Amino acid sequence: MSTDTTLTDTTTTTDDAAGPAFVVPAVRLAVDTLVPHANRAMNALDAAARDVSLEAPLLELVRARASQLNGCAYCVDTHARDAREGGESERRLYALPVWRETPFFTARERAALELTEAATRLTDGHVGDDVFARAAAQFDDKELAELIWAITVINAWNRLGATARPWPLS
Repeated sequence: MSTDTTLTDTTTTTDDAAGPAFVVPAVRLAVDTLVPHANRAMNALDAAARDVSLEAPLLELVRARASQLNGCAYCVDTHARDAREGGESERRLYALPVWRETPFFTARERAALELTEAATRLTDGHVGDDVFARAAAQFDDKELAELIWAITVINAWNRLGATARPWPLS
């Protein structure tokens, strides 16, 4: 059992000759390898949630935004990188935390991001009828169900990442 309680107890430093040293959080608990049957099930759920008709760029924005809200560094990095590789602009990725205040997102993306935030921040209360209605106005029933599954799955991954920190950032 680990008893690490401070950041300095759980970090290592790497020194790149071409640049500054970086603090790299250590893996806290490798939940995926310690309970491989649950990891396989989670990966299967993730694959199912990705086998959808929704546009991939929208899903990466949703995954990145939920990951930001949940404080999962691994998932923020992964989904920002995946979004860039899928053609997403740096400008929109930088603006994602303040999407409401920018003109860079479509009505459909805004509805998805609003639903993502509401479903991720359940401690603020249930997802309101108004938020759900705005999403339902942009997505048909199947797409809305796909979006809800995508939000649910990324939130589950985020909880694993933010709690156990099982995957190293590289």
